[in-house]
Amino acid sequence: MKRIITLLILLIVSNLSTAQIRIGDIVVPEKITFEGEELTFNGGAMRKVLSFKTYSGTLYTKNKYTNDKKVLDSDETMAIRLNIASKKVTNERMIKVFRKGFDDAMFGNTQSLDARIEDFLKLFNSPMQINDFYDLVYLKGKGIKTYKNGKELGFIKGRDFKYALFKIWLGHEPACQIIKGGMLGLTE
Repeated sequence: MKRIITLLILLIVSNLSTAQIRIGDIVVPEKITFEGEELTFNGGAMRKVLSFKTYSGTLYTKNKYTNDKKVLDSDETMAIRLNIASKKVTNERMIKVFRKGFDDAMFGNTQSLDARIEDFLKLFNSPMQINDFYDLVYLKGKGIKTYKNGKELGFIKGRDFKYALFKIWLGHEPACQIIKGGMLGLTE
């Protein structure tokens, strides 16, 4: 009997320590860690096109943010996680979205980032499948480290690159207003 009670207590404690959050059909962790820095769920939402769920976007930060400009200007480690929810989201389409997003974020003036943008887009050459997830992690003072399903794909230097990349979802004209509001914890 004591063993059963001990096992139940351990099971409950382990479930509490791995808290998860549901965004549509996607489950994301409450906390993630990169290079020894723990980041906490700031917010997230699901992008839908004609009522079809395509992907979710989640923002992880050290401090809670509700202001897009503060996130963009911040020089602290933070991450955006993109979870693929539809087979219609292909690497070709994602690359196209990134290209347009960078162009919109930089008001068509991407020359200072063009070489780094091309290096970044090469990280998305492999096929995407439902439940794949990408972590776009800004490391304070360094740049963006990109992961697919927990495996490191590459690194792009520069806080200016982080600003342009995060502005795709958190800028004045984001790729998806619903995801922007969700990332900032303003909408569900």
